[in-house]
Amino acid sequence: MTAQTKPDPTRRIAVYALVVCLLAVVAAIVSFAKGSLLGIVWVLMAGLTSNLWWFSVRKRRAEQAAAEGNLPTA
Repeated sequence: MTAQTKPDPTRRIAVYALVVCLLAVVAAIVSFAKGSLLGIVWVLMAGLTSNLWWFSVRKRRAEQAAAEGNLPTA
């Protein structure tokens, strides 16, 4: 029997942020195609969630490097 590992909340947040980012991009494209300026809000949402995704990915990589003993120098 294999031991189950505890789910990583950082990874889960990154996946959710990426999904919301992709959905916001699609919503922005549809809004602009219909001539609505509401697409600006969707573009801002996509920017916010892409930053959240990138931050989560970088945090996870830093945690993995620290666990392995390979600390970044810069």
